[in-house]
Amino acid sequence: MRLDDYDNDIDVGDASSRGGFGGGGGGLLFGLLPLIGSRFGCGGIVVVLILLAVFGGLGNLGGMFSGGGNAPTTQVGRPAGEGGGARSICEASPERRTTCQAFSNAENTWEAMFARSGQRFQAPGLRFFSGQGQSGCGAAQAAMGPFYCPTDHDIYLDTGFFDELSQRFGAPGDFAQYYVVAHEFGHHIQNLLGTSDKVQQIQQSAGRTEGNAASVRLELQADCYAGVWAAQNRNRLEPGDVEEGMKAAQAIGDDTLQREAQGRVVPDSFTHGTSEQRMRWLRRGLESGDPAQCDTFSGAI
Repeated sequence: MRLDDYDNDIDVGDASSRGGFGGGGGGLLFGLLPLIGSRFGCGGIVVVLILLAVFGGLGNLGGMFSGGGNAPTTQVGRPAGEGGGARSICEASPERRTTCQAFSNAENTWEAMFARSGQRFQAPGLRFFSGQGQSGCGAAQAAMGPFYCPTDHDIYLDTGFFDELSQRFGAPGDFAQYYVVAHEFGHHIQNLLGTSDKVQQIQQSAGRTEGNAASVRLELQADCYAGVWAAQNRNRLEPGDVEEGMKAAQAIGDDTLQREAQGRVVPDSFTHGTSEQRMRWLRRGLESGDPAQCDTFSGAI
């Protein structure tokens, strides 16, 4: 996918932690990660973290929970009201540059779509961390993968995840990386539209199975929004891009992760959707280019 250089006034910062994790109630969890990994592998860690996120163990992660204190970050861009400072952070590595390009394009694309529909758009921030960091939703850790924090409206990403996506999950390519960024940007759109709040209310009042089902619908909609972003930039797509995106979506389906981690699949514990569902909703966004076609909350998914 051919993307232009990023806008120099994007809100980008460094959220790397200089000390312990602190706050958020995640200390015990991260202390147990090596034990989980030794028994179930990296896939088991991913599944456990996803489940704990859904039930509140990681603070206000992904727009579904309450709590979590704002942690300090080094940031540049719009909050300072000056612009022109993004390059020192975005140019730190090729992976960061790629992420900044995708983030900047997604911001411009969604801002234009909101303007056409007469809606007010508020841009999110992009926060890099390496290994561990802190967010407005509590601790950030590389094993969690990229995530969106609605408390501070920021996307958090350790670019080392791209190596994991390519090498462990067999989903290489620039569009696979863009899909990751666009999916998290989709969670910001859900936050702006109030969808995340509705899901949080469902999870607070319903049982575990119903709460998981609501989480799946939220995640699949974010996949569809990622497809919408790509469709709005269809003239930039290159041969093989769609296949890269589908391969990435397939690799991180709940059923695929659970099968790799524990040799069996437990549908009631799904929080992000099956590989088939994730591919299908990403494709729907790609083919329609219309956010209205991403209603995962009506009917079957």
